Amino acid sequence: MSVLVAKAAPGFTATAVMPDNSFNEDFRLSDYHGKKNVVLFFYPLDFTFVCPSELLAFDHRIKAFESRDTQVIGCSVDSHFSHLAWKNTAINNGGIGNVQYPLVADLNKSIARDYDVLLDESVALRGSFLIDKEGVVRHQVVNDLPLGRNIDEMLRMIDALIFHEEHGEVCPAGWKEGDKAMEATPDGVAAYLAAEADKL
Repeated sequence: MSVLVAKAAPGFTATAVMPDNSFNEDFRLSDYHGKKNVVLFFYPLDFTFVCPSELLAFDHRIKAFESRDTQVIGCSVDSHFSHLAWKNTAINNGGIGNVQYPLVADLNKSIARDYDVLLDESVALRGSFLIDKEGVVRHQVVNDLPLGRNIDEMLRMIDALIFHEEHGEVCPAGWKEGDKAMEATPDGVAAYLAAEADKL
Protein backbone atom coordinates (compact mmCIF):
# COMPACT_ATOMS: atom_id res chain seq x y z
CA MET A 1 0.00 0.00 0.00
CA SER A 2 1.46 3.32 -1.07
CA VAL A 3 1.48 6.23 1.36
CA LEU A 4 0.55 9.29 -0.67
CA VAL A 5 0.55 11.76 2.23
CA ALA A 6 2.85 14.73 1.53
CA LYS A 7 2.98 13.79 -2.17
CA ALA A 8 1.19 15.26 -5.17
CA ALA A 9 -2.19 13.60 -5.66
CA PRO A 10 -2.25 11.55 -8.87
CA GLY A 11 -4.12 13.50 -11.51
CA PHE A 12 -6.83 12.08 -13.72
CA THR A 13 -9.30 12.96 -16.45
CA ALA A 14 -12.42 10.82 -16.58
CA THR A 15 -16.16 10.86 -17.15
CA ALA A 16 -18.18 11.91 -14.11
CA VAL A 17 -21.86 12.15 -13.33
CA MET A 18 -22.36 15.67 -12.04
CA PRO A 19 -24.85 16.85 -9.39
CA ASP A 20 -27.34 17.81 -12.12
CA ASN A 21 -26.99 14.26 -13.60
CA SER A 22 -25.17 15.48 -16.70
CA PHE A 23 -22.08 13.63 -17.93
CA ASN A 24 -18.80 15.54 -17.83
CA GLU A 25 -16.50 13.56 -20.10
CA ASP A 26 -13.47 15.71 -19.23
CA PHE A 27 -13.72 15.83 -15.45
CA ARG A 28 -10.28 16.71 -14.09
CA LEU A 29 -8.97 16.66 -10.54
CA SER A 30 -6.62 19.48 -11.51
CA ASP A 31 -9.58 21.81 -12.09
CA TYR A 32 -9.76 22.25 -8.30
CA HIS A 33 -6.07 23.07 -7.80
CA GLY A 34 -5.63 26.52 -6.38
CA LYS A 35 -9.35 26.78 -5.68
CA LYS A 36 -10.59 24.16 -3.21
CA ASN A 37 -9.52 21.33 -0.99
CA VAL A 38 -10.76 17.99 -2.32
CA VAL A 39 -11.99 14.88 -0.55
CA LEU A 40 -11.63 12.05 -3.06
CA PHE A 41 -13.17 8.83 -1.84
CA PHE A 42 -13.24 5.41 -3.44
CA TYR A 43 -15.90 2.77 -2.88
CA PRO A 44 -16.14 -0.78 -4.24
CA LEU A 45 -19.25 -0.85 -6.45
CA ASP A 46 -22.61 0.71 -7.18
CA PHE A 47 -25.68 -1.26 -6.06
CA THR A 48 -23.89 -2.92 -3.15
CA PHE A 49 -24.39 -2.88 0.61
CA VAL A 50 -22.18 -0.67 2.80
CA CYS A 51 -21.57 1.74 -0.08
CA PRO A 52 -24.95 3.52 -0.19
CA SER A 53 -24.72 4.32 3.52
CA GLU A 54 -21.38 6.04 2.92
CA LEU A 55 -22.48 7.95 -0.17
CA LEU A 56 -25.58 9.19 1.65
CA ALA A 57 -23.51 10.16 4.71
CA PHE A 58 -21.28 12.28 2.48
CA ASP A 59 -24.34 13.84 0.84
CA HIS A 60 -26.02 14.61 4.17
CA ARG A 61 -22.90 16.58 5.13
CA ILE A 62 -22.32 18.27 1.78
CA LYS A 63 -23.06 21.75 3.13
CA ALA A 64 -20.52 21.16 5.91
CA PHE A 65 -17.90 20.32 3.29
CA GLU A 66 -18.88 23.31 1.17
CA SER A 67 -18.62 25.63 4.17
CA ARG A 68 -15.01 24.45 4.49
CA ASP A 69 -14.30 25.22 0.82
CA THR A 70 -13.94 21.51 0.10
CA GLN A 71 -15.15 19.56 -2.93
CA VAL A 72 -16.31 15.96 -2.39
CA ILE A 73 -15.70 13.52 -5.26
CA GLY A 74 -16.75 9.85 -5.27
CA CYS A 75 -15.13 7.23 -7.48
CA SER A 76 -15.66 3.54 -8.24
CA VAL A 77 -14.85 1.11 -11.04
CA ASP A 78 -18.41 1.33 -12.40
CA SER A 79 -19.43 3.15 -15.57
CA HIS A 80 -21.07 6.57 -15.55
CA PHE A 81 -24.24 4.85 -16.78
CA SER A 82 -24.27 2.66 -13.67
CA HIS A 83 -23.66 5.72 -11.47
CA LEU A 84 -26.63 7.49 -13.04
CA ALA A 85 -28.87 4.44 -12.69
CA TRP A 86 -27.96 4.23 -8.98
CA LYS A 87 -28.73 7.92 -8.51
CA ASN A 88 -32.08 7.32 -10.19
CA THR A 89 -32.90 4.45 -7.81
CA ALA A 90 -34.96 5.40 -4.75
CA ILE A 91 -33.16 5.25 -1.43
CA ASN A 92 -35.73 2.86 0.03
CA ASN A 93 -34.93 0.51 -2.87
CA GLY A 94 -31.18 0.53 -2.19
CA GLY A 95 -30.35 3.56 -4.33
CA ILE A 96 -28.58 6.77 -3.39
CA GLY A 97 -30.94 9.36 -4.81
CA ASN A 98 -29.62 12.57 -6.31
CA VAL A 99 -26.39 12.97 -4.34
CA GLN A 100 -24.90 16.43 -4.87
CA TYR A 101 -21.28 15.73 -5.70
CA PRO A 102 -19.56 14.23 -8.77
CA LEU A 103 -19.28 10.47 -9.18
CA VAL A 104 -16.30 9.51 -11.31
CA ALA A 105 -16.34 6.44 -13.55
CA ASP A 106 -13.10 4.46 -13.29
CA LEU A 107 -14.07 1.63 -15.61
CA ASN A 108 -10.48 0.83 -16.59
CA LYS A 109 -9.45 0.98 -12.90
CA SER A 110 -6.55 3.32 -13.61
CA ILE A 111 -7.49 5.87 -10.94
CA ALA A 112 -7.91 3.24 -8.21
CA ARG A 113 -4.60 1.74 -9.32
CA ASP A 114 -2.83 5.11 -9.18
CA TYR A 115 -4.10 5.66 -5.63
CA ASP A 116 -3.13 2.07 -4.75
CA VAL A 117 -6.58 1.11 -3.48
CA LEU A 118 -7.38 -1.49 -6.16
CA LEU A 119 -7.99 -4.87 -4.54
CA ASP A 120 -7.00 -7.95 -6.57
CA GLU A 121 -7.43 -5.99 -9.81
CA SER A 122 -11.15 -6.10 -9.06
CA VAL A 123 -12.72 -3.32 -6.95
CA ALA A 124 -11.49 -0.39 -4.92
CA LEU A 125 -11.05 -0.51 -1.17
CA ARG A 126 -12.73 2.25 0.84
CA GLY A 127 -9.96 4.80 0.41
CA SER A 128 -10.39 8.45 1.42
CA PHE A 129 -7.90 11.17 0.49
CA LEU A 130 -7.83 14.79 1.66
CA ILE A 131 -6.07 16.85 -1.00
CA ASP A 132 -5.18 20.46 -0.28
CA LYS A 133 -5.56 23.41 -2.63
CA GLU A 134 -2.03 22.89 -3.92
CA GLY A 135 -2.85 19.33 -4.96
CA VAL A 136 -0.93 17.63 -2.14
CA VAL A 137 -2.38 14.71 -0.19
CA ARG A 138 -2.56 15.68 3.49
CA HIS A 139 -4.53 12.76 4.93
CA GLN A 140 -5.47 9.28 3.79
CA VAL A 141 -7.29 6.35 5.32
CA VAL A 142 -8.18 3.02 3.71
CA ASN A 143 -10.79 0.62 5.05
CA ASP A 144 -11.37 -2.99 4.08
CA LEU A 145 -14.62 -3.75 2.25
CA PRO A 146 -16.85 -4.59 5.27
CA LEU A 147 -15.85 -1.51 7.28
CA GLY A 148 -17.78 1.70 6.62
CA ARG A 149 -15.88 4.94 7.11
CA ASN A 150 -16.60 7.81 9.53
CA ILE A 151 -17.42 10.89 7.47
CA ASP A 152 -17.30 13.19 10.50
CA GLU A 153 -13.66 12.24 11.00
CA MET A 154 -12.88 13.61 7.54
CA LEU A 155 -14.57 16.89 8.50
CA ARG A 156 -12.39 16.98 11.63
CA MET A 157 -9.30 16.49 9.49
CA ILE A 158 -10.31 19.37 7.23
CA ASP A 159 -10.83 21.58 10.29
CA ALA A 160 -7.37 20.63 11.55
CA LEU A 161 -5.78 21.41 8.18
CA ILE A 162 -7.53 24.79 7.98
CA PHE A 163 -6.53 25.63 11.56
CA HIS A 164 -2.90 24.71 10.95
CA GLU A 165 -2.77 26.73 7.74
CA GLU A 166 -4.31 29.78 9.40
CA HIS A 167 -2.52 29.71 12.77
CA GLY A 168 0.65 27.67 12.25
CA GLU A 169 0.03 25.58 15.36
CA VAL A 170 -0.25 21.80 15.23
CA CYS A 171 -3.31 19.79 16.26
CA PRO A 172 -2.89 17.12 18.94
CA ALA A 173 -4.75 13.83 19.36
CA GLY A 174 -8.51 14.16 19.09
CA TRP A 175 -8.32 17.89 18.36
CA LYS A 176 -11.55 19.48 17.16
CA GLU A 177 -12.51 23.02 16.33
CA GLY A 178 -12.44 25.18 19.46
CA ASP A 179 -9.90 22.99 21.28
CA LYS A 180 -6.41 24.09 22.26
CA ALA A 181 -3.62 23.41 19.81
CA MET A 182 0.10 23.60 20.42
CA GLU A 183 3.19 25.28 19.10
CA ALA A 184 5.52 22.81 17.42
CA THR A 185 8.33 23.44 19.91
CA PRO A 186 9.54 21.64 23.06
CA ASP A 187 8.06 24.45 25.17
CA GLY A 188 4.82 24.29 23.20
CA VAL A 189 4.30 20.58 23.78
CA ALA A 190 5.26 20.90 27.46
CA ALA A 191 2.74 23.69 27.99
CA TYR A 192 0.03 21.77 26.17
CA LEU A 193 0.60 18.53 28.09
CA ALA A 194 0.74 20.34 31.41
CA ALA A 195 -2.76 21.64 30.79
CA GLU A 196 -4.37 18.91 28.70
CA ALA A 197 -2.67 15.52 29.25
CA ASP A 198 -5.35 14.20 31.61
CA LYS A 199 -8.03 14.88 28.97
CA LEU A 200 -6.36 12.86 26.22
